[in-house]
Amino acid sequence: MTINFENGNLVLTLWYVSHRTRALLKKCEDQIYSEYNLTTEQYSVLAAIKHIGGTARPTDIAQWLGRSTNAVSMIIDRMVKAGLLRRVRDRSDRRVVNVSITSKAENALKPAIRAGWEFIQKITSPLSNEDKHTFIKLHDTLRYEIFKYLNPGANVEEMARNDDESHANLMERLIQYALPSTPEANRQGDEKGKPIR
Repeated sequence: MTINFENGNLVLTLWYVSHRTRALLKKCEDQIYSEYNLTTEQYSVLAAIKHIGGTARPTDIAQWLGRSTNAVSMIIDRMVKAGLLRRVRDRSDRRVVNVSITSKAENALKPAIRAGWEFIQKITSPLSNEDKHTFIKLHDTLRYEIFKYLNPGANVEEMARNDDESHANLMERLIQYALPSTPEANRQGDEKGKPIR
């Protein structure tokens, strides 16, 4: 077997940079969300529920987050105890238990989303729109390969179509939920007294 050291080094560097970038992002997210008494895991679950539609089954949250249902169920249990989520029985099928966000979580989530959005804008500002599109395309390519590795025979084309639909309304959902649309809301700012952009 012939080893191409140049290509091998390039692949390992890509892998290293990806892991280091993710670790730094997680550290920043932990710092940002802790200001609103949320962990990054809690924030992710709350954001998933908001994206899904206000109430969600643990299996849907797990799928949206790319985590196991068991892991998400344990996070949900802790969030229920912390008063961030409540369990709600499905009216059409009493066996199904959904979770919904409490007012305590809602009060923490809105300013956390705004702070997260400001952070995202700041760190991506050096990239041109073309760079951002390329970045998304490259990450999606790797993500789909990882998905195929974990799920042999899975329909990646369907996943890509679902991603396109999901990506299309991300900003719309963010604006509707967390970003103010009136001049009065802009003047009020968030709980920390910063103007909301």
